[in-house]
Formats: sequence, structure tokens, C-alpha cells
Amino acid sequence: MHKRFVNHCTIDLTLIPDGPILIKSGKEGADPTKPDMEFVETYHAGGKSIYLPGSSLKGAIRAHAERIVRTVGTDKRPTNGDPLWVSNPLNRDELKYLDSIPDSQDIYRLSSFTDQMFGNTSIASRVRIQDAYPIDKKQLKIQERNGVAIDRVFGSVAVGPFNYQVCTAGEFRTKIHLKNFSLAQLGLIGLVLRDLNDGWFGIGFAKSRGLGTVTVKYNEAVVQYPGCKLDKDNRQIQQIVKPGRWGHAFLLGAGEFLDTEEAASYGFSKPDREQTPIAAEPMDLGFGVQLKWQGDGETGVPNLFKCAVCAWSKLLTGAAA
Repeated sequence: MHKRFVNHCTIDLTLIPDGPILIKSGKEGADPTKPDMEFVETYHAGGKSIYLPGSSLKGAIRAHAERIVRTVGTDKRPTNGDPLWVSNPLNRDELKYLDSIPDSQDIYRLSSFTDQMFGNTSIASRVRIQDAYPIDKKQLKIQERNGVAIDRVFGSVAVGPFNYQVCTAGEFRTKIHLKNFSLAQLGLIGLVLRDLNDGWFGIGFAKSRGLGTVTVKYNEAVVQYPGCKLDKDNRQIQQIVKPGRWGHAFLLGAGEFLDTEEAASYGFSKPDREQTPIAAEPMDLGFGVQLKWQGDGETGVPNLFKCAVCAWSKLLTGAAA
């Protein structure tokens, strides 16, 4: 499925620190005036700036997605074809069963639910997260804090004192891209972002000590069907080559664009569609179809996730049955 696009979702969001956050730089500088732990920096918008690496965000998002799937599923590979399971990231031997499978469709179907989204040693990731850069560098508030590590046996100082840099204010904008997705997969992303906003998990350094919590503000979400077009009355979405047709306000998962046999070979649900209040419109250049959700309102990005979580709930019901 990486050789073609059937659907694509881009979620534009802003992360706002609720308190101190720190994504540590991978190396310590030689300047004695700087803190022991510095915020990672890069050149952006004509100067040096702190930022939130996409790899750090993806790691935190994947880890929580795996927690959710373990909660409602299992952490062992099932023998009954149940799709809701998570592989053990610390046991690479667990994925060796995929090495002997030559067909990419079988590899995808037999991988765990989160591996299908974020990839493993045999399949590439369908989720891409951009670096989060500050919207306005002048709004950033960066300060230094001091800390020590306490010996749990003797109660004395084990390491330290040391100082570290934190960001306590500012806005960081990023985008999450998800391609060839099922609606249940999109729903899982929505649940993860909900929990991130609610403070169930954080990002970066010292999360167990209160650092790393953020508020998630949705700017826009766009779902695109590049192989489709709108009919002349803009009332139906139809595939350009294949015979598929849907109402102009449907959110469509990848299985909808495949024939029954191919969808089954990948393990995609079919049907996989949900009605939305958003009307489709042509993509740029008049080729392809897209639906747009704007902001945090009732018909904004949360509505997209609400529709997708309906498909996630149906998957759970089917797995329980």
C-alpha cells in the first residue's frame, strides 16, 4: 500500500506548555556557563531556536497508542486473528515470524495494530509527524532549574546538584500525517491526542516529576482522496478509475477504495465509512477530493475524531464478539 495513495489525513495542531517542558539535547556543550541539560535547538525562521522534534513527539504518541491497545486488547500475538494486539518493543525476536513471509499484504495483516500504523522492522510507518517549531519566538519563556538525584536507600544526594533548561510558555505548531489509514487507526490517534491534552501523559524529560504536560489546540484537519472526483452536482464522491461512489460528506477508510478480496488480504475493514457534517470539495488544481475541519468548534477537528472513534468502537465490538 505504500506504492499508492487511497486516502491521506493531515492534522494541523499547536502544542502549548501547561508547565515546564524539556526535550534534551543529545550532547553537552563545553561552555561552563550553560546548564547541564540544554533544550534541543535548531536553525529556524532565520535564527537559532528551541523546538520539539517530530521523533520525540512520535515516540510519545506511539507509546500511548500502545497503552490504549493493550488496555482493550493484548500484548501477545493472538492465534484467532484478533487485530487488537501490541508487539513487545523490547523483544526484537518477537517479530522474526514476519521474516519468512514474502507477501507484503500478509506482513501488514499479521503485524500488530500499532505496528501497522507506526511500522516495524518489516513494514514502514504510515504516520509522519513534523518538528514543532515556535510560532513566535518572542513568546517563549526559557528558564533554568536546579535538581538533585536522591539515593533511595540512604536518603542522601546520589547525583548533583545539576541544572537544566525548561520552556514554560510559548506555542509550537506541528502537523501529523497519516496515509492509507483505516478509520479505527484515525480514531486511535484522536484518543491519544485527547489524553495528551488531558495530561494523561507528557513529552520529553522528567515526566514523572511533573514536566512535559501540554495543551493541544487544533487548527485544521484535512482528509484527502487523491484518486477521486466530485460528480457534476458535487453531491457524490466517485473514484476516477474504479466504480466506487459515496455521498459527498463521507469519511472513508482505506478499505472503501479496495475490492473485497484485496481489503481482506490487508485486513482492512469493509465497509469503513462514517457520515460527517462536512461537505467535500475539490483539491488544488481540481484533481482529487478533500474534506476540511477547521478549529476546535462543534464541527471542527474534534468532530473528525468523534466520527473516527465510532469506527474504533465498532472494531472493539467486533473483536469482543
